[in-house]
Amino acid sequence: MSVFLLRRFATFLLTLVAASAIVFVVLDMLPGSAAEVVLGETATPEAVAALEARLGLDRPPAERYAEWVGGLLHGRTADSIAYDTPTAELIAERLRVSLPLAALAMALTVVVALAAGVYAAARRGRAGDVGVMIATQLGLAVPGFWLAMLLILLFAVQLQWVGAGGFPGWSEDEGGGLLEGLKALLLPALALAAVQAAILARVTRSAVLDTMGEDYVRTARAKGLSRAQTLRRHVLRNAAIPVLTVAGLQFANLVTGTIVVENVFVLPGLGRLVFQAVANRDLVVVRDVVLLLAALVVVVNFVVDVLYALVDPRLRHA
Repeated sequence: MSVFLLRRFATFLLTLVAASAIVFVVLDMLPGSAAEVVLGETATPEAVAALEARLGLDRPPAERYAEWVGGLLHGRTADSIAYDTPTAELIAERLRVSLPLAALAMALTVVVALAAGVYAAARRGRAGDVGVMIATQLGLAVPGFWLAMLLILLFAVQLQWVGAGGFPGWSEDEGGGLLEGLKALLLPALALAAVQAAILARVTRSAVLDTMGEDYVRTARAKGLSRAQTLRRHVLRNAAIPVLTVAGLQFANLVTGTIVVENVFVLPGLGRLVFQAVANRDLVVVRDVVLLLAALVVVVNFVVDVLYALVDPRLRHA
């Protein structure tokens, strides 16, 4: 198992290096000047040259890349052009909203999808199975932003159970608290979880059905185990690998794909920061955020690989 994890960790590091190189090339080395993009077409050559000097764009690309990566390794980041604040502070502030939002949406996704997928697989071809499949098809068909607006109309405008948007903060000093913060994230999490739960429920159903057709499952049933006991002891663990794969990709997608929903609910999260940075042509923020999101995807995939080794004994023995 240690060799397996070392290989995955080496892949993890190489992927991070490749991602940083791609981000740097796309944002810093493409034809044209980032300073011209920031200042616009009407900027004078003197203003462009001054901003290039401030951003370090007048230096060789290799030197700029080494300085950027070295700064990140030492916990230093460049200052945002629009906010004149280190990007690390901006990102850390927005992650206080985006990570709990993604975690809450993922928790809702896993609970609903596993329950629905196992329920449908245990009742294959019956009314319960058909109902779950219809519900998942509707979940796949409904756009997240449209569902978000429907949730606001129902729960915020009509029932007035929660606010229509904004985030009060996690502490009482900020004007909110833990309960208030969770209430503000509940509707966005539901909007994000709807599509993901539909996908994961279908994957869970297929994985459970495939596993239930194996010889060892039939042997367990022949020995007298009930259907529920067979599901718990033999089916669920062996069906977990495809479910883990999709769930890991979904969590990474939830972290990186919250731009639209965060803007609908006016949440000060990472997605809204990216949207504002693009609108302000703040390429420094865009560069660091894109690398962070790429790193989060790689980290999630590495964690999924570790879970593979814990779930599947064959990987440990190999």
